[in-house]
Amino acid sequence: MKIIKHTGLVLFIIALTIFTGTLFTGSFGLTKAEVEEYVTAQGYKSEVITEALEKAVSTEKELSIFEFSNRVRDAYQASNDHYDNLIAKYDAEKNWDKKGEQYQYKIYGKPHTLSYNLAKNAGSGYVKENAGLMWWLTFGLGIIGALLFILPNFILLGAPGIKNDGVFHKAATNRGWIAWLVLFYLVTFYLLLYFKADYVVNWTYILDPISEFLNGGKASQWFVYGFLYCTIMTVMAVRMFIKYRHNKYQILRTTSVLFFQIVFAFLIPEIMTSLNMPGYDFKNAFPLDYDFFFEWNIEKLTESGAVGLFILVWGTILTLVIVPLMVYFFGKRWYCSWVCGCGGLAETLGDPYRQLSDKSLKSWKLERWVIHSVLVFSVLMTVVTLYCYFSGAESFLGIHSQWIKDTYSFLIGAWFAGVIGTGFYPIFGNRVWCRFGCPLAAYLGLVQRFKSRFRISTNGGQCISCGNCSTYCEMGIDVRAYAQKGENIVRSSCVGCGVCSAVCPRGVLKLENDSMDGRINPTEVLLGNDVNLLDLLNKK
Repeated sequence: MKIIKHTGLVLFIIALTIFTGTLFTGSFGLTKAEVEEYVTAQGYKSEVITEALEKAVSTEKELSIFEFSNRVRDAYQASNDHYDNLIAKYDAEKNWDKKGEQYQYKIYGKPHTLSYNLAKNAGSGYVKENAGLMWWLTFGLGIIGALLFILPNFILLGAPGIKNDGVFHKAATNRGWIAWLVLFYLVTFYLLLYFKADYVVNWTYILDPISEFLNGGKASQWFVYGFLYCTIMTVMAVRMFIKYRHNKYQILRTTSVLFFQIVFAFLIPEIMTSLNMPGYDFKNAFPLDYDFFFEWNIEKLTESGAVGLFILVWGTILTLVIVPLMVYFFGKRWYCSWVCGCGGLAETLGDPYRQLSDKSLKSWKLERWVIHSVLVFSVLMTVVTLYCYFSGAESFLGIHSQWIKDTYSFLIGAWFAGVIGTGFYPIFGNRVWCRFGCPLAAYLGLVQRFKSRFRISTNGGQCISCGNCSTYCEMGIDVRAYAQKGENIVRSSCVGCGVCSAVCPRGVLKLENDSMDGRINPTEVLLGNDVNLLDLLNKK
């Protein structure tokens, strides 16, 4: 069995190496006719951009994606600089009409996004021409290798039951050199995906056939991300099924997040796009879906007819009615551990790192300040955006609408949720984003703390203080401290994953939904010399 595991690991590393190596393959370039056709299709009014792009990419030299990107970005910059100089010139001459005319010729957009759009049409080489074969050498081989590494655990782990032996002695799961390598790769992946999409254009070629089948169009970097997301969750779900096969709650929970991610977050939006409808993840609630109330999204939905209006109404009702109502009956676990894609990735890919979450009081204090600050930030941004949208103003309370949207998207949507939230799994644990950054988790947590039937009840008399529950709490809750006092766990951060109960050898912990009465039962530690136990019993 160990030979099979080692073989699987080798195959996975080979697939990952090929997948990464594709970034450095292929050549990019366009003829002058193709450049002119592209500029016309984009509707650019600039008289400079065509010549600048032709000079940049219409060359006999074979350009790598990095050289191509640099040249394209320089061409766009040269075009914009030309009109910026004219704007400055006419401003000095006080020729306001001419100055105003120049703005229509400027080309707006993120430089690497502009480069990506052109690179998608300009690429050639083995990867693009052999997409099917490359899929098998990357995704296919990677899936086979990962499964060969995971499946033998069904036998190697022995009888059903949690086996976490040696977890703090492994470089991969206790911040060793392997963990740091994984962090470096994940962080680099997210940086490229979010900020330098043109550099990963070869990855999109691999998935073009699948994208065309699902939505009728070529794959984007976000399609690659979505497909990779679902693939990783599926493979790692197999690991969860084997590891937690003694616990029906974990099996059902893992199946649920897998279903919602693949069907609701990936397939339905892609199919909707193929039917000329706005692609929408019907489970994604505001403020996690922070751009739902952005003006461009509102306009897109209102212009999409009945389907768009339904999505707009559904998203609003989901946020204001369904989410708090479900939390009241079932706690935030109904979303964070059974539905959410972020939680799904954390529970599958991130499961090997759950023991790394910080359980200190200092961390808990930081958590409360940071996550509620993000919630306030998201609500403020939405208020400013909606006010400016309906009033036609550019700012509200001195806050510029575009500035606050760009700031939130960059700091929270990209860096916190992606680069840090997932990239730092191997060092800070698997719920960094959910615990410290997710505004929806903060919203759900406020409802759960003060108005919910959910709690984790404890039987302090059975607790042997082994500490398994606290060790494997991904949200950094010192579960043992509650269990020792027989106190219900009613924490706003608890996502109800149930792993604390699954790893308890004495059955001390129980996830339940019950009446509000007695839900919060703080218990002081009593010393025999300080109280008459018979009097205390009679009072109760």
